[in-house]
Amino acid sequence: MIDLEAVVSLRAVATEGSVAAAATALGFTPSAVSQQIKRLERDTGVALLERVGRGVVLTESATRLVVSATPILADLERVRADLHGGGEPDRVAGEIRIGAFSTVVRGVMVPLLADLGRRHPDLRLPLRESEPWETVALVASGQRDLGLVHRWGNVALAIPDHLVETPLFTDVADIILRRDHPLAGRTELRPEDLGGEPWVATFESTICRQWLRRLFDGVGGAPRIVHESMEFENHLEIARAGIAVALVPRLGRPPLGPDLVAIPTASPESIREVSAIHRRTMSDSPALRTVLDALSERAAAMVTEAGRLPA
Repeated sequence: MIDLEAVVSLRAVATEGSVAAAATALGFTPSAVSQQIKRLERDTGVALLERVGRGVVLTESATRLVVSATPILADLERVRADLHGGGEPDRVAGEIRIGAFSTVVRGVMVPLLADLGRRHPDLRLPLRESEPWETVALVASGQRDLGLVHRWGNVALAIPDHLVETPLFTDVADIILRRDHPLAGRTELRPEDLGGEPWVATFESTICRQWLRRLFDGVGGAPRIVHESMEFENHLEIARAGIAVALVPRLGRPPLGPDLVAIPTASPESIREVSAIHRRTMSDSPALRTVLDALSERAAAMVTEAGRLPA
């Protein structure tokens, strides 16, 4: 019998371009993916991968297998979606695996999960924190069912055709400064105002870091990133100590206290669009629809009439 989980791994190799990249997308180790595909080769009696240079490509047989199995995998997902509806009209059951970035976990998902848990005790909602690029890969490959992602300005975030994207709200990021900083009295700050400042930022691999670099396009030598941290709470403390400035989103941001100020950027604005993504084959899942509806309701309650989170 063909192991469909192994076929998912084989499809991930085709989509991601390598065993290592497939393993990252699926949340496995490269060794685990390789072993799955080797077992699949034994079960089918055909070679599925061939080495080309330092990488691998699917054989013709492997490509036929992936193409033939794709509608079967989609049908199984629809069956799973039907089962989540249970037999009772008002009962929502099953599991929706969620991937989300850190600030939306704090600002949206924690209270939402608690509320859904009280209203739907048979609905399981395991949460994994991940960067938007990783979240897209996890949802696309079937390792997560629902993803929360964001886009900063013109920083690309490709969404595969088999995923559905639902816009939720627009978030804003502000420059965080000590109240005694010479720029603290401004109502807005342009990149050229900040060209000589030391910065704290997230890691190079993050979308937030990519946006910070785009913000300073045309400003020579900026941003001068001195400190790196993945936690925006740390960015606030570094700014509070007066050793660097930071660009911190409003979503999930704790109170600044009396010694910090938040000033929006201008030309360009620092805004990000927050969306939910899921596989098209799960669109009829009552469990997924319950979570999406709750997300939309919470987003509407958070957003001001201008369509953005308040300062």
